[in-house]
Amino acid sequence: MTVLTSRVIEFGDDLAISERNREPIMLEKTPGDSVHPFDRATKTTTIDGRLHGTASEDYWAFVGPFGGATGATLLRAMIEHPDRAGDPLTVTVNFCAPLARAEFQVNVRLLRANRSSQHWMAELAQEDNGVVAFATAVFATRRESWSHQQTAMPAAPLAGQIAPLPNAGIANWTQQYQFRFVEGTPDYNGGTRREIPASAFSKMWLSDATPRPVDFLSLLSMSDTFFARIFHVLGVIVPIGTVSLTTAFHADATDLAAEDTTTVLGVADANIFHKNYSDQIGQLWAPSGRLLATTTQVCYFKA
Repeated sequence: MTVLTSRVIEFGDDLAISERNREPIMLEKTPGDSVHPFDRATKTTTIDGRLHGTASEDYWAFVGPFGGATGATLLRAMIEHPDRAGDPLTVTVNFCAPLARAEFQVNVRLLRANRSSQHWMAELAQEDNGVVAFATAVFATRRESWSHQQTAMPAAPLAGQIAPLPNAGIANWTQQYQFRFVEGTPDYNGGTRREIPASAFSKMWLSDATPRPVDFLSLLSMSDTFFARIFHVLGVIVPIGTVSLTTAFHADATDLAAEDTTTVLGVADANIFHKNYSDQIGQLWAPSGRLLATTTQVCYFKA
């Protein structure tokens, strides 16, 4: 849901000013480094038995990092845990406070393991900031069974037939993705609020600016790339923030490897905006027509 503004804008203008005045902490990049920016941004390092990381400037918004990258950092920590079994089935990320430009720690624990599923929790915290975000996830060992995809992929021209959205350069994280809108192209730069609310629906082809195979980490992050629905409805940018993001995966690692794609079709909509909160729903499709993930958010807004 976060877009050209930061998800943490709701924490106040004073915070935004103080955050902008801090010196950025850039992730180290060695000469000849071929690691994808997304993988560098979501990586943690084990030091004295604890996972440590630093927020990436590549995925920075105005006063905090892009929430999709934060969620993917937590999911990566769970996936890479030596006791993890199976593939992610569903992940919920709750955003508690802005992540400051400083080192953070991730704590991962297995809550319960059954014969074919595991329940995990991961917390991202900073020394002077407390818990910033936490995630719960269910991992499952999926087996062959009867299969039926009830819904059909929405019609769309091929991605290559649509010009990408010009890069406005407003936030670093938007430069890490390429947006090719089929419907609901953003049109809220005039600054005039619509008297009659417009549709919250949009459809777009989405890919990393530097091509990267779609996997669980990128799917979770892409779940948060849909521009805020209220921006589409009102035609202006207002203070917003994601409170909670849940993504369900409908493919396992074998399925994703078989798709072998760097591009997905993303469809997003909303049902209601009421008393400072709204929902946001989305689907992520492989070009082949396979539904890869569905997602929903609870979002704060001030309008």
